[in-house]
Amino acid sequence: MLATSHRLRHSSEFAAAMRAGRRVNRGSVVVHLDLGPDADRSGPIVTTKPARDAGAESSAPASRAGFVVSKAVGGAVVRNLVRRRLRHLVRERLDTLPAGSTLVVRALPSAAEAPYGRLAADLDAALTAARTSRRTSRQRR
Repeated sequence: MLATSHRLRHSSEFAAAMRAGRRVNRGSVVVHLDLGPDADRSGPIVTTKPARDAGAESSAPASRAGFVVSKAVGGAVVRNLVRRRLRHLVRERLDTLPAGSTLVVRALPSAAEAPYGRLAADLDAALTAARTSRRTSRQRR
């Protein structure tokens, strides 16, 4: 389960992330990643804290995630299974995103039959592609 501070809960939050974020389709998932206005797109933000502040709350905004699993994926049992799998996968990867970023993962109908390992590979590929700039990917061609 994701902590409340790491979840998207309102339709306006989903809409903003999908409108402003970069969309990448890989296999059975579509990822919308909004890195925020001042996020470093190369990797996670790592800060060193003085020893006296080690127990204090971080002032940087937390990365947040939301999931969209439509009825096209399957019935309620299948949709919830896919959502639980994606939530578990994203929870493991949320710390690698820059602080303040917003992630929306949309499951495609093929996610219903995809094994856990395939969902993980698709999610990793989509996150990697979403984090690289378009100029960088075009220069590699």
